[in-house]
Amino acid sequence: MSRLLSSTARKFVVRSNFMNQARGFSSIDNVKRVGVIGSGQMGLGIAYVAANVTRLPVVLMDINQAQNEKGLQFMDKLLAKDVAKNKITAEHAKITRELVSTTTKMSTLSDADFVIEAASENLNIKTAIFRDLDQICKPDSIMATNTSSISITKIAAATKRAEQVIGMHFMNPVPVMKLVEIIPGLATSDQVLEQTRSLATAMGKTCTVVQDIPGFVANRLLMPYINEAFMLLECGAASAEDIDTTMKLGTNMPMGPLTLADFIGLDTCLAITKVLYENTGDSKYRSSVLLQKYVDAGWMGKKSGKGVYTY
Repeated sequence: MSRLLSSTARKFVVRSNFMNQARGFSSIDNVKRVGVIGSGQMGLGIAYVAANVTRLPVVLMDINQAQNEKGLQFMDKLLAKDVAKNKITAEHAKITRELVSTTTKMSTLSDADFVIEAASENLNIKTAIFRDLDQICKPDSIMATNTSSISITKIAAATKRAEQVIGMHFMNPVPVMKLVEIIPGLATSDQVLEQTRSLATAMGKTCTVVQDIPGFVANRLLMPYINEAFMLLECGAASAEDIDTTMKLGTNMPMGPLTLADFIGLDTCLAITKVLYENTGDSKYRSSVLLQKYVDAGWMGKKSGKGVYTY
């Protein structure tokens, strides 16, 4: 771990654990330390909520130290914004920051009670990570994946303890969105399901339990919607602005599908649509040619500065 908790932070953790139990989060006392793999937008958001809301020590792991530093800088901005809006005190923000440490070595997660993987939406990458976690994590550790579409059962098969692997799909942006889809794999134990639900609840999230099907529920509904918007743009049915305005003002959506796609990341949208198509064989999930072109061009959306729109 890159640094130890201060004595103030340690005392705060003890006090917060007591308060969590008083609020009914009884099983959170089985989780003393959280590990998060991937310090991109999703991983950083998960680490932020775990430290800021549950007041648990968090180890944020990414093989790229520069990405770790970038993630922590973004966390500092989030905390400063919350302090400015009087959502939290300066002391609360300081302790939250002290609860988060970073590492580039997965072996540092050996003492984590609950590990959440938030790496790229790629089966090979995720199975490689879980194969390593199987060798590193404590025998009773829970290993969760933040995958938004890939089979939990497939990921769990990379380990020798599939009963301790579960899906924990946070919505983006994690600090704002209230939902977590919890997806047990074929072998996931009931105890692991309940512990995962308790941790998510302690993070201030509302949970839904979803079967291990391609795309689960959120993306099974959302991605065809976004993909169809790209197909409309592709055939020249309307401009991007008019497609988004139609859905915003005509159906009361908070943002248009193309703006939403840029925010999610066009590469992520493409990856999910491919998983849906490959795993169902249903042509309605076939990716838009234009979406593929945007990704090929490196236009990933807001995170790259250009997608459907320029940022």
